Amino acid sequence: MTGPGVKDYECLEVDDIASSEVQRVDLDNESVGTPPTQPTLDLHFRFRLRRPPGVFPPTLGFPPLGAPGGSGTAHVRGPVLFLTRLRLRGRRALAVMETSLLRQCPLLLPQNREKTVYEGFISAQGRDFHLKILLPEDLQMKNARLLCSWQLRTILNGYHQIIQQRMQHCPDLVSFMMELKMILEVALKNKQELHAPPPPPQFYSRLIHELGTLGWDKVVYMDTGFSTFKLKAQDASGREHLITLKLKAKYPAESPDCVVDFPVPFPISWTPQSSLKSIHSQFLAALDSLKAFWDVMDEIDEKTWVLEPEKPTRSATARRIALGTNTSINIEVDPRHPTMLPECCFLGADHVVKPLGIKLSKNIHLWDPENTLLQNLKDVLETDFPARAVLDRPDFTMDCGICYAYQLDGVIPDQVCDNPQCGQPFHQTCLYEWLRGLLTSRQSFNIIFGECPYCSKPMTLKMSGRKP
Repeated sequence: MTGPGVKDYECLEVDDIASSEVQRVDLDNESVGTPPTQPTLDLHFRFRLRRPPGVFPPTLGFPPLGAPGGSGTAHVRGPVLFLTRLRLRGRRALAVMETSLLRQCPLLLPQNREKTVYEGFISAQGRDFHLKILLPEDLQMKNARLLCSWQLRTILNGYHQIIQQRMQHCPDLVSFMMELKMILEVALKNKQELHAPPPPPQFYSRLIHELGTLGWDKVVYMDTGFSTFKLKAQDASGREHLITLKLKAKYPAESPDCVVDFPVPFPISWTPQSSLKSIHSQFLAALDSLKAFWDVMDEIDEKTWVLEPEKPTRSATARRIALGTNTSINIEVDPRHPTMLPECCFLGADHVVKPLGIKLSKNIHLWDPENTLLQNLKDVLETDFPARAVLDRPDFTMDCGICYAYQLDGVIPDQVCDNPQCGQPFHQTCLYEWLRGLLTSRQSFNIIFGECPYCSKPMTLKMSGRKP
């Protein structure tokens, strides 16, 4: 398909041309005669395509040399057309941004033709706040200035650093205004909570009565506003547990928020007639239902060397237990059925781990739910779990052989060289980066084949689901 001929264009004066309707074409007198090797143009004119209304943008085209209607001397300069298209795309992007800004902040309007000054209002929680934004010529937010009214400045006091960070990272004004609106919403909410009117006297008298009925000896903490409480309770094994209660403004019509250190959810039953004592009773019942789980986990923590987590919480259901030199087992215990066979994963060199997996498959019929989980693991694996006091740290080298650290981003080494004479442990991330940097390494899907950094024996790394 050929472009339009010269008769399809009209020459316009510079002052009569609208920037949105014209594509600029430069002509050069020196190119008259023979066509140059690079596309150039003669003389300095501007052309506009005669086109039906609504057609945008025009496609510039000239007849080939010697064609009817053509002068045979003019050639379109390619870079000029490319820059023209870039200008058009930039204008469209700017128009899209202005439309989005108008939709997000209809009360914020440009104050000049260059769109470098915006003034108006930002709305949040039904209130309007005056502000002014000064943009540089390149319209980049990182060099912009934000001018606030004294009301807006007072509310955003303490959020200046966050706003500066948002200005540095937001690509355009629309993104920044959305970020600023979210910050303003949070600031207003915090101000309302800070300056909320105090509850009526009946609120405090009811709480004092409920705490007296419950027993002041069960109260561990209470804030000055009587809105946050920490209550304690003991389970049948003598372990102490805490529950944090956060009362809402409409208490007791609304149930308080409860925070507990449980491995399972703790839903509460609440009515407007309920009290703190009823929550404490439900807390005790939940403790009794989890007693067997915590008995199992406490036995593991006391009689084995737990590598991870170092300081387990009552909600933690996993344990990584040392089995021997650079060998361990990771178990995931079901809180509802703590004496049943847990999920097991052996970590260590293949020549040590594979026999353990075979024993687990062969002896799985020996698992007795009437016994403790630790005793069942001993029977099935046909091994004893060394305690931390028995297995010295020098005998159980856990520092990574690459970064020489025990923990890296909260993870301990879980990869071990298969060579029995080596057995050096590594973090998965460290070993991955090491093997990837070797020219002799190769990768097949999620498995990398290479050499041990210590003994140079062949080593295989199978990447887990987490990204290194």
